[in-house]
Amino acid sequence: MKFGATFEEYLRAEQDKYLGKCSHVEYKRLKKVLKRCRVGRSLQADGTNGDEQQEGNDESSDVCECNSCGLCDQMFFTELIKEASEIAGCFSSRVKRLLHLHLHSGLQRYVWRVRQCFTDDQQIMVQEGRMLLNYVTMNAIAIRKILKKYDKIHGSVSGRDFKSKMQTEHIELLQSPWLIELGAFQLNCDDSDADEPGGFFKSGFFNNFSCDPTGAQPLLTMAISETLKYEYTLTCPVCLDTLFNPYALGCGHLFCKACACRAASVYIFQGVKSAPPEAKCPVCRAVGVFGHAVHMTELELLLKTRDKDSWRQRLREERTEMVKQSKEYWDSQAMLSMGI
Repeated sequence: MKFGATFEEYLRAEQDKYLGKCSHVEYKRLKKVLKRCRVGRSLQADGTNGDEQQEGNDESSDVCECNSCGLCDQMFFTELIKEASEIAGCFSSRVKRLLHLHLHSGLQRYVWRVRQCFTDDQQIMVQEGRMLLNYVTMNAIAIRKILKKYDKIHGSVSGRDFKSKMQTEHIELLQSPWLIELGAFQLNCDDSDADEPGGFFKSGFFNNFSCDPTGAQPLLTMAISETLKYEYTLTCPVCLDTLFNPYALGCGHLFCKACACRAASVYIFQGVKSAPPEAKCPVCRAVGVFGHAVHMTELELLLKTRDKDSWRQRLREERTEMVKQSKEYWDSQAMLSMGI
């Protein structure tokens, strides 16, 4: 089955049930735009070989004459960037809501435990997580395929350049920190479900999800199918150790909280988001990414439960460093107030 038919089948099966208010890639309509453009290019090529071009004058106004097509660019890239932004926004908001329900505290946690006596909320959340994984995967594949088709028809690299633009604007779906959080959420639920022989996770979908923070190269792996697998390194690019108290910057790169604060020249107790606007990502050198940092709470919980001894040791080290920095900060403030 071709991807277009698979995508339409997915929309019919999922959209009415779960995602009626979420945006999707208008794959079929964008494909028609490219098809009309390809027909126009064929007519232009035939017209240059004889005098029959007069007959096709009305149609040739829609013809691509070069690698950059005004007709396609106006209808194609404008719509695609809008759809990608809406999909990324919908995905992140739905994942935030899901994780808030999973990691709630105080009175909300008490109410949730009472509800567990009457309904299996965790299974419902896991099913929604699976649906969101399918949602972001299908739309990411649709975007990649339609961009590849654009480049093939136009003989250009505009589609490839558009992928880079999506990364720059932080709407590349498969680089979203919320996708990593969703994978960590599934594994955390898997750990809590391990003692139940008939648990939801024994169905097989999540059997190929894995995380080993103690290996030579710590990885979070999510194998959605035989041909589609996501792998995310869990090594901090600053300290070159396994992530601790992880944060994702707006560009998508992951760091330990202490390492991110050090890179932005702020104290740990001040937090990553207190970084100045001109602070740059240590990896890609993007500016203004600290203000959009995301605390990876599910990933933090996953790493904590998978390597408890190392986590306790690093927690002690971070607290010691935080106390030291706090003393330095308040000593400097006191000296400044006294004019010393």
